[in-house]
Amino acid sequence: MVEKIAMTIEEAAEYTGIGRNTLRLLVSERKIPVLLIGRKHIIRTDTLTEFLKINQGVDLLDIDSVKSVS
Repeated sequence: MVEKIAMTIEEAAEYTGIGRNTLRLLVSERKIPVLLIGRKHIIRTDTLTEFLKINQGVDLLDIDSVKSVS
């Protein structure tokens, strides 16, 4: 089985357990960079892993305390 290198917001939500609306908020606030293809947002798996690593212990709904991935 080939490991995915990128996911849609829906796939990333299922993969991480973070809600789709929360992920959409994080993307719109530019906390998680995405590749935009038409109306579809694609998140790289390594970017998502890095985001989770640097925000461990942070309340993701407190958008001002969330660190962005560059």
